Amino acid sequence: MTISIKLKFSIFLVFLLLITVFVLSLLVLEGIKKNQQAQLEHYFSQQAATANIYFIQSLMGEARKVPETYLASKGRDYARQLELITGQSVVLYDGKGNVLNSNPAHATSDGMRQTLDVALRNKTAYLIENNTLYYFTPLRIGDGQVGVIQFYYSLMDNAAFYNQIKQLFIYIGASVFLLSFILAYFYFNSFAKGIIKLNGTVDQIRAGNLTPAVLRRRDEIGKLSEGIRMMSQQIRKTMQDKDEEREKLALAVAKLSQLDQQQKQFIGNVTHEFKTPLTSIKSYIDLLDMYPDDEKLLDTAKTNILGDTQRLYEMVEKVLQLSALEKYEFEFHREKLDIRQEMLAVLDSLKGKMEKFGITVETDLKEAYADADKEHLSIVLVNLLDNAIKYNKTRGSIVVRTASADGKVSIEIADTGIGIPNDVAHKIFEPFYTVDRSRSREIGSTGLGLSLAKKYTESQGGTIELVHTDSQGTLFRIVFPAYGT
Repeated sequence: MTISIKLKFSIFLVFLLLITVFVLSLLVLEGIKKNQQAQLEHYFSQQAATANIYFIQSLMGEARKVPETYLASKGRDYARQLELITGQSVVLYDGKGNVLNSNPAHATSDGMRQTLDVALRNKTAYLIENNTLYYFTPLRIGDGQVGVIQFYYSLMDNAAFYNQIKQLFIYIGASVFLLSFILAYFYFNSFAKGIIKLNGTVDQIRAGNLTPAVLRRRDEIGKLSEGIRMMSQQIRKTMQDKDEEREKLALAVAKLSQLDQQQKQFIGNVTHEFKTPLTSIKSYIDLLDMYPDDEKLLDTAKTNILGDTQRLYEMVEKVLQLSALEKYEFEFHREKLDIRQEMLAVLDSLKGKMEKFGITVETDLKEAYADADKEHLSIVLVNLLDNAIKYNKTRGSIVVRTASADGKVSIEIADTGIGIPNDVAHKIFEPFYTVDRSRSREIGSTGLGLSLAKKYTESQGGTIELVHTDSQGTLFRIVFPAYGT
């Protein structure tokens, strides 16, 4: 009995379509699964690297750079900041596997404890339980391990996407199979052309063209083409998001590099400023060794060594204050401060110094109350008034005014000093910057007073600015929030 070629072709096409749909679905789904796994591994490896870099940076900012001590005292804060940086739920363990921050995602099951044991042996490990990924990575300093970081990641979206794609292949495969079986003889050529074009689209995507053309067909092949187009758009969007994240990371690295450069410059300035008085002291000591009986030299040496020692002492004090402000967040004791009384107290403390240089003071102190820290306000006022004395002219004067308006308290300090050149006025708040270094050394200035005044003022929500300067004098204005605003 002769079997019709149509039947043979139909039977052959049935088996061919069954095999094709099955294999294609299996390969694509397996590829999606591997791709999801690869993306997650890459993503968490970046998060692990970020966690270790941030840990080293945090540790370098500590006075005692002992990892175990830092984890024990500030592990909770470190974990909280790491969660903000990575956007992931984090559990931090010390080198013995103890939890350092409270989090419901810490190791409780046998599988998680076993995975944690592997991570404690300086290895990266992860565990999947109930559509949840627990990623354990060692926290290292150099080649040594000090703890373990656990990231928590829900796989519900990944599983839903995988199941959606799987279901999509089932529906489309079944539809294409039935339609092809019924219309194979009449529609084979058109169907073959559609398959060839669709295969070309897949090749374009594989080659990197993520904007493939859509087949204008009103059947399952057209739907599949649209699905592939939407998938390619999603892939393109994912790649764009990844590029944006890479740019953000590059920007963060650049900022870190800039901070490192600023730190090196700060250390260089400290070294340079310390070296000058130390060199002077050493020179006088050497001269005294050579001419021990020269009484005039002895008197000169005493005077200069005392001045350089005092300058070094003031410089150390201000460097410590400035460094502390840059590294730590102080708890300011804000209170209602009578600005008039605070200003009078500071002027009284500097009365002897002003009399020494023949400086007179004029005051116009209105009643005003600021919401500020008493000690830190005093530091700001002392530094500004001290500069007004040091850089003033002989028998010059200082004018102090206070006022309150629009929820702000303003303090103005003007002097009749030498002024500041306009081309360098923008640098005066930088640490160690002085307009005239020879005069600064002569009067014992460290170049840190204005920098400290600016940081203490801004840390309390205030502002400080150079309002006016010329050869006739300089005017500074400080503004603080008024009490009760």
